[in-house]
Amino acid sequence: MLGNYPLICALLAFAIAQSIKFFTTWYKERRWDPKQLVGSGGMPSSHSATVTALAIAVGYQEGFGGPLFATALVLACIVMYDATGVRLQAGLQAEVLNQIVYGLPAEHPLAESRPLRELLGHTPPQVIAGGLLGLVTASIGQLINMVTRLS
Repeated sequence: MLGNYPLICALLAFAIAQSIKFFTTWYKERRWDPKQLVGSGGMPSSHSATVTALAIAVGYQEGFGGPLFATALVLACIVMYDATGVRLQAGLQAEVLNQIVYGLPAEHPLAESRPLRELLGHTPPQVIAGGLLGLVTASIGQLINMVTRLS
């Protein structure tokens, strides 16, 4: 498993993206939020970073013209489309529903319900940033992979 270059690149891109969110939250709000290490939403998209790093690493390892790269690329496109489409819209709907519930009278059965998660999806710039992070991570990983093979 330690020699699985595409898997390592994908996991590393995820970890870097989540770490960026964690430290960005500290910088902006001056508080540590451990949820940022595993939560969804925010800049950059860790989902996009992960699937892009995976696809690019598979391309470097197996060739960009093969079926494995094609499969990884289609998966990456679906994940990134979903992040800016369905998941982003679900988050916006959760925000509206939470506002409605907050406005209910205290005696209403839903007035005490737990709020829905609002930060689910990503804006296009967040997805693009995640994709670029994944591309850079896989490319640096490929350079390291090539150098270690030469040694």
